[in-house]
Amino acid sequence: MARDQIDMTPIETREELIAWFEAGCKPKSQFRIGTEHEKFAFMQERHHPVPYDGRRSIRALLEGMQHLLGWEPIIERGNIIGLFDVTGGGAISLEPGGQFELSGAPLETVHQTCSELMAHLAQVKEVARPLGIGFLGLGMTPNWSRADMPAMPKGRYRIMTGYMPKVGNLGLDMMYRTCTVQTNLDFSSEADMVKKLRVSLALQPVATAMFANSPFTEGKPNGFLSFRSEIWRDTDPDRSGMLPWAFEPGMGFERYVDYALDVPMYFVKRGEEYIDVAGQSFRALLRGRLPGMPGERATISDWANHVSAIFPEVRLKRYLEMRGADSGPWRRLTALPAYWAGILYDDAALDAAWDLVKGWSAQERQRLRDEVPKLGFEAIIAGRRVLEIAAITMTLAGEGLSRRARLDRTGKDERRYLAPIQEYVARGITPAQELLAKFHGKWHQSVAPIFNEYAY
Repeated sequence: MARDQIDMTPIETREELIAWFEAGCKPKSQFRIGTEHEKFAFMQERHHPVPYDGRRSIRALLEGMQHLLGWEPIIERGNIIGLFDVTGGGAISLEPGGQFELSGAPLETVHQTCSELMAHLAQVKEVARPLGIGFLGLGMTPNWSRADMPAMPKGRYRIMTGYMPKVGNLGLDMMYRTCTVQTNLDFSSEADMVKKLRVSLALQPVATAMFANSPFTEGKPNGFLSFRSEIWRDTDPDRSGMLPWAFEPGMGFERYVDYALDVPMYFVKRGEEYIDVAGQSFRALLRGRLPGMPGERATISDWANHVSAIFPEVRLKRYLEMRGADSGPWRRLTALPAYWAGILYDDAALDAAWDLVKGWSAQERQRLRDEVPKLGFEAIIAGRRVLEIAAITMTLAGEGLSRRARLDRTGKDERRYLAPIQEYVARGITPAQELLAKFHGKWHQSVAPIFNEYAY
């Protein structure tokens, strides 16, 4: 999330909340692809985390990027915490432990996403190199402890840091020690949203396996292929998970609003101040009966910020966010939008994907979600290995991208961006298994080489 929403229009009814989601519907001609990726910043000489303040710091990185790009700074209590591209819509933001995030602009093609990514990585390296800072593409920090991680000066993160230990054991690890790549896609109607949400929820663990890239914790194998995904299983059950009710009759914007209303809030923002209301109900704010803020009424900003603090495997905003993948090397970052756009933006591919998953029960989907972090491609659903489902869906995505026929300057379509993941599916191993083989082989049971081999 690049920056908090600023729209102080008051809202008083559930219908207005439903209408807020409905406003996301757009004609197919206006469908876009947004890609967000996080990366760990590290000091190159000793591979330590980068602090927020100082000559060689996250602040210095952001100030350098502002000078280079001319983007609008996002300031909180005198601290620069992000940058916003007023013309293009992209943004640079910070995760709680200083993970450096590009929230890409909504773009028409994966070709444009690739160009945006390459430009960003070139720019950030230009600023970081004189500071002796590098960037690592991985789903979880391979060797830093929770205590090693710096804290970014953002009010929302201070509130979340206090609340997380009350609702799970691994929420602080999620905040401070993980990195993801996400892609955001549009829908044309409520029915289109429901179909895409169901397909992408069911297949999210398949994407988790294909992109699994977090097998180390504090320098040793942690027993998982995607420990980032495992962390989410013990973060906060009120606001995460597989949304089994989304597959029940009557699913739509209204049902999601009722779910979101029952997710406890983190904060209410008034002016520059984040007011800690962690654990309290948005329904109470809607009625003007929030304890500690009597008479205070909800605004559009409050709703948008609350919706952005819900973390299911697929999140509904005014678009759908695919949230199941570990971050990784740059070539894999464009594979994620290619995979999901190929399936969700082509009617035939979407229909075929729905046929593949529609017979799975809620229990089967949940078991798959629970087993994939450890088993990866060896997890089984409805008698099929995830590896087989990954291959089928990769084919669907390729066919969908072929029919989309969005060509680059050389006449190539978007299928080529699938190649970095297709290679792993063809070999039958996850990226994490490749890392583990190196750890037990040429790396001589050390994770130190990862900072060279997997840096951007």
